[in-house]
Amino acid sequence: MEIKVLGTGCPSCKTLEHTTKQAVQELELDAEIIKVEDMMEIINHNVMRTPALVIDGKVVSAGKKLSLQEVKELLTQK
Repeated sequence: MEIKVLGTGCPSCKTLEHTTKQAVQELELDAEIIKVEDMMEIINHNVMRTPALVIDGKVVSAGKKLSLQEVKELLTQK
């Protein structure tokens, strides 16, 4: 599983990255987490609001803070 956290480095983006890492660890998933701060790559995902979460190439959330439980639910929907 490839997970991308899209964001420019704002506090919300950093929080989503931390929450995602925690969720992956607690769910014991085999996943690669990539932090994307490049605006062109973020725009290529058609994301206009950050933070955003991309799982295996699909944007599953954009522009909102997610709780640990919400991230876990998104990761286990696959």
